[in-house]
Amino acid sequence: MACAGGEGTETNPYAIAANFIAYLSCAIGRGVYLPIGNTWHHTRIFCLHIGRSGRGRKGDAVQLVLRIDQALRELDDRYAPQIHRGGLSSREGLVALMHDGYRQGKQEIPAIDDKRLWVVESEFANVLHQGRREGNTLSAALRDCWDGVSLKPATKSNRMYASHPHVCLSGAISPSELTEMMTSRELTNGFANRFLMIWAERSQILPFPKATPQATVNALASRVLEILRFTGADQVDQRDHLRMELSAQAQWRYAQLYRTELNEDQGSEVVNSMLERRAPMLLRLAMLFALTDLQTRVDVPHIDAAMAWIQYITASVRYVFVSAADDARMAQALELSNRVLAFLHDRGQATRSQISTECFRGKVPKSLIDDSLQCLLTSTPPKITVRQADRSDGAPGAPLRVYRLAAP
Repeated sequence: MACAGGEGTETNPYAIAANFIAYLSCAIGRGVYLPIGNTWHHTRIFCLHIGRSGRGRKGDAVQLVLRIDQALRELDDRYAPQIHRGGLSSREGLVALMHDGYRQGKQEIPAIDDKRLWVVESEFANVLHQGRREGNTLSAALRDCWDGVSLKPATKSNRMYASHPHVCLSGAISPSELTEMMTSRELTNGFANRFLMIWAERSQILPFPKATPQATVNALASRVLEILRFTGADQVDQRDHLRMELSAQAQWRYAQLYRTELNEDQGSEVVNSMLERRAPMLLRLAMLFALTDLQTRVDVPHIDAAMAWIQYITASVRYVFVSAADDARMAQALELSNRVLAFLHDRGQATRSQISTECFRGKVPKSLIDDSLQCLLTSTPPKITVRQADRSDGAPGAPLRVYRLAAP
């Protein structure tokens, strides 16, 4: 589908694929679930396409998905989700799109039974701007939607609510808008890390791009309908009726990734906070990829395909939020940290001074050594430990800090 949309156009195939992932995850609904511990995961994806104005082709990346949706409605409109493209401004406005019914004077407004809602926010900066307004709770409502939490009234005067929402979102923004408007609050309250952030710009320059043939669009819509019939997406009044599971091999592969890349420290507090939800995102993507194969068992290829997207997202976040100088420094700190690990493995333990003089021969600046030690101490799980010890020579001064490898 992404290749079909990118052929003969300037639109980046990855951007098309990401928007389609968000759309399909919405159309599937809440009938399919994957239990992990006490959490039941559904296929809800928030996608944010980042690209420079005029080069990102952000609007074009959604158009093919909309054409597929239109063809799907002509085949069987019961399977197509509601689409909102008018922009979001408040929690109340979001609730109104999928409310459970309410009274307006003497009139009873009937409930919207189908809670599947795909929000296309072509100006995502608007959402960030609304979140800055005093008393606006839109970002909190979107966090609840990603979690699948029912949206209750924010005020006593407004009694509208929406139970069991299934909201997915496709947003678009320029990198300058994102970095300027994303406040520390969005970084720390879990709003930003609920989005699959991808950097994608036009793949080629074509003065006269070609439209995707309608026959191709119809074939893609037929394939989507097959997937949605398999998942029972038209049963909008039934939740959690189709259980998914990970095969034994997929469980092993996921556990391996969870202990390494999915929780790997990126050496930047901002980047780490933006990628905090890599693990649940991978599970949701793997679920989606398994369903496209018309199966409820997640296998290793689905995990690996999802991990490829996580790696792309990680690279995109680093590209947008870390400057070239910081990125180079971070890479150097990570390389030095590997040398520290090898040194401690051979020596057993060492003080900060010994690491400087014996491991690095006094040729590495103190700040870089501190960065490397910090990377090792703050990784998940920590790779080294530190304890304070008295100076053996009885000299005055602060206690020595002794580093050693953390227990496996």
